[in-house]
Amino acid sequence: MNDNPENANASRKLIIAIDGPAGAGKSTIASRLARKLGYVNLESGAMYRALALKAIDRDASFDEEAPLVKLAESSRIQLEPTIGGNRTLLDGRDVSSRIRERDVTEAASRVSVHPAVRAWMVARQREMGAGGGIVMEGRDIGSKVFPDADLKVFLDADPVTREQRRMQQHKIKGEVAASVAADLRERDRRDRTRATSPLVAAPDAVVIDSTKLSEDEVLARVEKLVDAKRNR
Repeated sequence: MNDNPENANASRKLIIAIDGPAGAGKSTIASRLARKLGYVNLESGAMYRALALKAIDRDASFDEEAPLVKLAESSRIQLEPTIGGNRTLLDGRDVSSRIRERDVTEAASRVSVHPAVRAWMVARQREMGAGGGIVMEGRDIGSKVFPDADLKVFLDADPVTREQRRMQQHKIKGEVAASVAADLRERDRRDRTRATSPLVAAPDAVVIDSTKLSEDEVLARVEKLVDAKRNR
């Protein structure tokens, strides 16, 4: 039996919330941090994308809340951690690649604005993370899903930088790039102005501006914050 309080704190499994707008790098940081800590990376965005994909497959409207909630209630969305990142399963089917495609991305942004859909997702996410040992990223994790998270980080970057990162990520340019940039700006507008759980840093979140930071530099800053929490 370990009676040393310092060792007990170091081994305590934390709930870590990483929020921020699209293109700020939160998915990459959350994935890398989870692997380093041996934690599960709970991707809230993947869950909304999976529901959006089911809506696409069923030819359901993205703008009608009640049918979307029924669709969610009949769905089995699972996140399975692997060495290379999460696998997303929808009703037992691996949709990890499909949910990253542009039509699903756009649909997920529309599906996620509905309060009842978000309430259903939040309940599932809380169930999945109740035991700690998780890194969860999204847009309202620290403010809504896990308001009592041990560590809250809000990862931001200026809009132009985020647009450039998204274009590099998907290896796009020209007219398509301009369209993706416009989509990102519209997504920002929806996320920041929606009535339920708008995109905003929680009052007790640590805000990190990644505009001029490398991925490794951001990760190092977050790791220092984790170490400080574990050693309290």
